[in-house]
Amino acid sequence: MELSKKPFDPQTLLLYGDQEPSESAIAPPLYQSVPFAAESADDFAAMSQEPLPSRAYRRSGNPTQRRLETLVAGLEGAEAALATASGMGAITTTVLALVPPGGHVVSQRSSYGGTLTLLRNLAPRLGIETTFVDQTETAAFEAALTSSTRLIMLETPSNPLLRLTDLAGVAEVARSRGIPTVVDNTVATPLDQRPLSLGADLVVHSVTKALSGHSDVLAGIVIGSSKLIERIWQTHVIVGAVVSPFDAWLAVRGLRTLGMRVEWQDRLALHIAGHLQSHPAVATVNYPGLESHPQHELARRQMRGYGSLLSFELEGGYAQAQRFIDSLRLPARSSSLGGTQSLVAQPATMWGKSMSEEQLDEAGVRPGLVRLAVGLDSEKDLVGDITTALDACVAR
Repeated sequence: MELSKKPFDPQTLLLYGDQEPSESAIAPPLYQSVPFAAESADDFAAMSQEPLPSRAYRRSGNPTQRRLETLVAGLEGAEAALATASGMGAITTTVLALVPPGGHVVSQRSSYGGTLTLLRNLAPRLGIETTFVDQTETAAFEAALTSSTRLIMLETPSNPLLRLTDLAGVAEVARSRGIPTVVDNTVATPLDQRPLSLGADLVVHSVTKALSGHSDVLAGIVIGSSKLIERIWQTHVIVGAVVSPFDAWLAVRGLRTLGMRVEWQDRLALHIAGHLQSHPAVATVNYPGLESHPQHELARRQMRGYGSLLSFELEGGYAQAQRFIDSLRLPARSSSLGGTQSLVAQPATMWGKSMSEEQLDEAGVRPGLVRLAVGLDSEKDLVGDITTALDACVAR
């Protein structure tokens, strides 16, 4: 059903956008098969030559996987998508597909730790160099471009500092040089931000997070034009970072309620961020929905909502952040985001193994930083729990 080409609301696309015209099952089927049989020799030849085949061999594609890709492509307003085994699978495969040995990437200093580790530690072993810039300065991206630049890697809002990149501004710079831009849209989700409409070429998500929404899926996805996605698929089918059909099926199931989850979590995150600003134990709060955020006006221009992730720095540094987290009763101490349950983590601890103190400092990850991923909690209970834990920090 070609709903993605009609002016339906996102919630309608989430419910009906993956259905086939002849389909009668309300709940989608799960295809576990690895090989698929052809009806004839001619059919075998045809299905083997299909772009992004979904009925030849599971490493090439799968009907259940295709449903996930159809839904997310529709949400992002794109022609095509390719699901992978994880968010880092999507990012790594995209970099490998688009950047040859000797190529150059321009990226942000403030990004997800896995992306930074890929570009700092693994990519140089493949002959790929990266220049890291301040994402709040659009001119810095242009200044970093060289004749070897093959990709601009963006993430906005960034994890964990919630800094923003001017997507339209950077995309304009990239287009003038013929360089593709890739945007990690995991924190915002397609309901709060659509980077392709602002000029980006590709979008990646960790489906593990808000898209699936229930902390029981490991998957990623890259979305864009059919031409670019087929180019990335050529690398993907060799790398083999293949999403399992069951994870794809669970992700489709989770996507049905994305609109309602995002609406609740955005509202709750904004309320908590405002509450944190007034507490004496809190030095700074990072959330683009706050008027005090230095890029709030940019957030209003390019986002519909401000997301479920926020971070804040405690006056007492690393030890006080640990005391605060240990004093919480409701949020689980965990490293993910976008699920039904609120999660809390200390980024300096979370990424301490893969990044040196100097790299953490360059990325802006200070010892007293706390990251809170807001779930579907009761507002009264979650705010009360956070307040009690902060008060305990001050009392000590």
